Amino acid sequence: MKTTPRKSSRRATNGHAPQVESGEPNRWNLRLYVAGQTPRSLTAFNNLKGICEEYLKGKYHIEVIDLMENPTLARGDQILAIPTLVRKLPQPIRKIIGDLSNTERVLVGLDIQPR
Repeated sequence: MKTTPRKSSRRATNGHAPQVESGEPNRWNLRLYVAGQTPRSLTAFNNLKGICEEYLKGKYHIEVIDLMENPTLARGDQILAIPTLVRKLPQPIRKIIGDLSNTERVLVGLDIQPR
């Protein structure tokens, strides 16, 4: 699987087949909103992928939503800036804006406990 967002409006990655938001325990469903394949968008995706592989290995699902392809998808999660990461599961929903380069901030924002 590629480590950069594709040009489609939606994409999922986790090394496994995409799963439906089923409320499966210990399953993290994350959405990353980007606008095209800009350096900032690619950095945010790579940073998120690295954090997930280190702290959530085998327990996460990332959906990349390219708002250049489908801008109406921003309305559902009330996206005002990009890139924005939205944690859908586990609840409550949380949002982080930026390129996700500050790992500690992302861990705190997502409420992930370091190993």
